[in-house]
Amino acid sequence: MNTNLALLLLLAPFLGFLINVFFGKSLGKTVSGIIGTLAVSVSFAVTLYFFSQISASKQAIQIQLFDWIQISNFKVDFGFLLDQLSVLWLLFVTGIGSLIHLYSISYMHDDEKVHSFFAYLNLFVFFMITLVIGSNLLVMFIGWEGVGLCSYLLIGFWYKNQDFNDAAKKAFIMNRIGDLGLLVGIFIVGMLFNTLDFTALKTIFLTGGIEDKVTMISVAAFALFIGACGKSAQIPLYTWLPDAMAGPTPVSALIHAATMVTAGIFMITRMNFLFDITPDVQAIIAVVGAVTALFAATIGLVQNDIKKVLAYSTVSQLGLMFLALGLGAYEVAVFHVITHAFFKACLFLGSGSVIHALGGEQDMRNMGGLKKAMPITFVTMLIASLAISGVPLFSGFFSKDEILLVAFHHNIPLWVIGSVASIMTAFYMFRLMFLTFFKEFRGTVEQKHHLHESPSLITIPLIVLAIFATVGGLISLPGNSWLNEYLTPILPKLANAEHHLGNTEYMLMAIAVIGGIVGIGLAYAKYIKQNSVPSTDAAITGFSKVLYNKYYIDEIYDAIIVKPINILSVFFRDTVETSLSALVFGFGKVTNEISYQGKKLQTGSIGLYLFAFVIGLCAIVSYLFLAQ
Repeated sequence: MNTNLALLLLLAPFLGFLINVFFGKSLGKTVSGIIGTLAVSVSFAVTLYFFSQISASKQAIQIQLFDWIQISNFKVDFGFLLDQLSVLWLLFVTGIGSLIHLYSISYMHDDEKVHSFFAYLNLFVFFMITLVIGSNLLVMFIGWEGVGLCSYLLIGFWYKNQDFNDAAKKAFIMNRIGDLGLLVGIFIVGMLFNTLDFTALKTIFLTGGIEDKVTMISVAAFALFIGACGKSAQIPLYTWLPDAMAGPTPVSALIHAATMVTAGIFMITRMNFLFDITPDVQAIIAVVGAVTALFAATIGLVQNDIKKVLAYSTVSQLGLMFLALGLGAYEVAVFHVITHAFFKACLFLGSGSVIHALGGEQDMRNMGGLKKAMPITFVTMLIASLAISGVPLFSGFFSKDEILLVAFHHNIPLWVIGSVASIMTAFYMFRLMFLTFFKEFRGTVEQKHHLHESPSLITIPLIVLAIFATVGGLISLPGNSWLNEYLTPILPKLANAEHHLGNTEYMLMAIAVIGGIVGIGLAYAKYIKQNSVPSTDAAITGFSKVLYNKYYIDEIYDAIIVKPINILSVFFRDTVETSLSALVFGFGKVTNEISYQGKKLQTGSIGLYLFAFVIGLCAIVSYLFLAQ
């Protein structure tokens, strides 16, 4: 029964994909959306069943479908592993994925290729489920590459716009760079241990006897981390994620909140036993995460595109998760992944509601005053903004503060960096709220005339996500963490972990809360009290211009990587290829000439052929005689 349900969990979205590919256009836009939504909802229902079963039994479910690869002592099965970690991930992948599909029925209703959109969304969820439930690194890699393909299809969904095509190609290529690192890590692990199975690898690491392999294990861990950097948008492979805003807003919510960008955190947490014995690599992960959190937060301070603010916010929040991973606090990173999925999905879908009401407008300089016209969107986005800012009792307060607590106890400089990034988060999120919903409307008269709250298919997912963004932190309260207890079979060290709050912890929480309030207060002073509206692009000067242009990282990459490769390509095309072509064609001409001369010997005269035969036979006999 478990095998059949696992196949249903995986194949329901794939079936939705097939139906929409072959019949979606004839079924109509609404039916196409309903089929796509039901497909993911079925997966969510099956996930709930597995969640209840695993919660009760505390035993993982392993399913082997068939033998896949066997070479000498190396064997890989095609199978599934349903345990506490994978089911936890499935809950928000399929749960939030279902809400995003429901939202998309209304949001994408006027698009001429709705059936293709839902087909791609279903395929995206199918590959993400494959990634999460794969029983070994190779099955996980299938899902890993699949979500990369789907991100390309969805980011470039409106392919008639060349900028969107470029953004899709950028995401695809940059992820391939990271994926090369992942492959190298997989190859090294396979070479060292003759298996890629997660359970078998964990047993090997826990039983010891790997001291002589620590150096190569460190290389494998670093290579795997490079793969995580690409998928989860960490420095230096982060620039694709803000450009992913080119896709429809539901795509942004799916990529940023529930699926693709969480894959790196999932993989490192799944391989925690490997990273635990590579402290140098863990230190690199922590530093890269902290720097990414601060770096992306500074860029988010001055962006005017509502989705770009949220995009850099995602990069920054992912940086905090990697900070926790690098400090060995995998459960804290997972906690923030879950709360982030709630409030970031709410924020992205809320921004889509705003964009929908304004006829496609994304520049916050042309918004304002939407609070009265869009009360549900306003309240839900306000709740999500309070959560991401770390305001007490909202979900982000618990998960973000726990990351900062861990950082303080392990590395105070990294705690400072994370705290500053968190203050900036509160500032730019309420900058977004104040510019979008407060003061007077700054758009066109026509836009103002058409202002309205979004339909219920858009607002219902927002309300559900806002509720979870409010109460989601209850799954891991200090001193009473259901999440930590649930994850103990995956992270055995949690069994003996002490959970208590002392004076230091309360002081750090107070500092974090005050920091968040300061960030909100600064945004209030600037954009409400002073009624400051961001300048036009031409008026932005000084360091603000550097931040607005994202530190010119894209331009630097273009100068030192893209242009040299283009120049080299032109050289090979115009010089090397031309010369080689002449050489290749020269061989062809010589062959043709030899053939032309050779065919003259074919006269059709039997006498001549007999004469040549006799001469040849005499030559052979003479050679044999002389050789004696």
